[in-house]
Amino acid sequence: MLLAARSAVALYRLLDVLPALSGDDRLTRLFTLVPGSDFGPGVLSAIDRVGGRVIPWSEACARTHDLVVAASPKGELSLLRGPHVLLPHGAGYNKSIPGEGSADSASGLDPAHLLRADGDAPLGLHAVAHPDQLARLSTLGRWASGRARVVGDPTLERVLASRPLRDRYRAALGTGPRTLLVLASTWGPESLLSQRPGLPVELATRLPHDEYQVALVVHPNEHSRLGGYELNERLAPALEAGLVLAAPHEEWASLLVAADALVTDHGSTALYYCAAGDRPIVSAPHGGTELIPGSPMHTLLRRIPRLEPPETAGAAGTVAAVAEALDAYRPGPGREAAEAAFACQGDALDRLRTEVYALLGLEPPPLANPVRPLPSPTRPGRGPVAFDVHAEVAPDGVRLARRALGDTPGHHLAVEYGAASEPLTRSAGLLFLRPVNSSVSRAELAWTPEGWTEHALAACPGCRTAAAILPSGHCLLRVRGHPRPYVVRAEPRREGGRTARADPAAAASAAHAWLVAHGATPTAPVRLECHLGERAYRLVLRPVGAGPEDPSECPSPHSG
Repeated sequence: MLLAARSAVALYRLLDVLPALSGDDRLTRLFTLVPGSDFGPGVLSAIDRVGGRVIPWSEACARTHDLVVAASPKGELSLLRGPHVLLPHGAGYNKSIPGEGSADSASGLDPAHLLRADGDAPLGLHAVAHPDQLARLSTLGRWASGRARVVGDPTLERVLASRPLRDRYRAALGTGPRTLLVLASTWGPESLLSQRPGLPVELATRLPHDEYQVALVVHPNEHSRLGGYELNERLAPALEAGLVLAAPHEEWASLLVAADALVTDHGSTALYYCAAGDRPIVSAPHGGTELIPGSPMHTLLRRIPRLEPPETAGAAGTVAAVAEALDAYRPGPGREAAEAAFACQGDALDRLRTEVYALLGLEPPPLANPVRPLPSPTRPGRGPVAFDVHAEVAPDGVRLARRALGDTPGHHLAVEYGAASEPLTRSAGLLFLRPVNSSVSRAELAWTPEGWTEHALAACPGCRTAAAILPSGHCLLRVRGHPRPYVVRAEPRREGGRTARADPAAAASAAHAWLVAHGATPTAPVRLECHLGERAYRLVLRPVGAGPEDPSECPSPHSG
């Protein structure tokens, strides 16, 4: 079996299908790169990552194969001998590519790429995802539809099978009780990143960190065109503010399952999100000249709220515009768009397996379930280490909004000690230290919580408060000029059978803001309300020695 890929996205579609043929030692799976695409360089490295065996194009053309499987009709596939299987390249066939093929045909269903001359390698199966796609092929003639079969979308099968893993994916991302907002960008000049390149960093720095987590799904073609290093450098300010950048294989789909809301352009990623659940979705760019009228994405974008362009909303209004657009979404359009793009939901791989084995003339081996759930995403490696903290202080509590360091200074600057630069560390009003993993099997030198807070205030004369976060989630808080430190803890909230916990660093900022505003040095425990968006957490502020907690008996938060 030869798996022929012209681009990384086509390769990933093939990899989603292979579980339907796994467990069969009669099949040998070989890969080759179909030449001619600007996005070809990413294919070989992607095959190498999965451990596939690659044969050169010249060798692939010289052999005769029992089956040739591709997920794009483009390139000189007719040079490959053996019955061909053509799989869906994406969802919905929603756009045409300017300057490529027929101007009025969807990429993937374009007769300029599907038509084969007499004597070319035969097309044994053209698998499509929906009867509407079969009808579009039928208008081209019997030659285009004769071997077409509606089997559904194999990639969608993995998304649907992975829905029970949603909580696991969110735990892997560190989302917690926050809203996970995903941005989806296709490739080309009309994509979200081309039309609104500043949107990821705007949202990552201006949305409150304790209420939102922002992620970005970028089309594999852009990963291939730019390379990982260049893409990361372009997005560096957003990544440093906590943006999650999805890997182009599998992880993008895990994020769609985990997401609470989506901002999309005209790329078909949005249809997989809609199929996984009818959750809020808004459009940013609207497809321009690439979008095929009447396609599922064209219909969806006409029915969902639109994000106002920056010249209308203004830089300061981007966050409000996103929130307003998401609030305006009403269930229905997302579900209907998914139904217009995907048929046979739940049994696509079984259908495809039956068709492929019939072409091979083999009896399929027994297999209980060919669908492999998506893997958990990798926890983001970068995140905010400095926050502009906005605080509204009342006698009985604090309303807090922490934003990754940007252009909106607030009540104080909170900086993570040992993670931020020297200038930021010395500029902090609040320094906080997170616990690090420690092993008693190796030599170590460790601060006590009290020792570190004393050291931090001595080393940084401009700092007002130092907070050591303990492994328990409590904080030891020392305020300059106060006679003794405090133990601070935010009590968890119960929410319909779940428990929501606040970031201890947010609790430290709330206690710092309240103590500074009131100029008080409490001698007895104080109970406060810490409001983070719509959630309120009870905060207990206790002077050391005024209660049972003694931070000196807690494990060290830092080794150094």
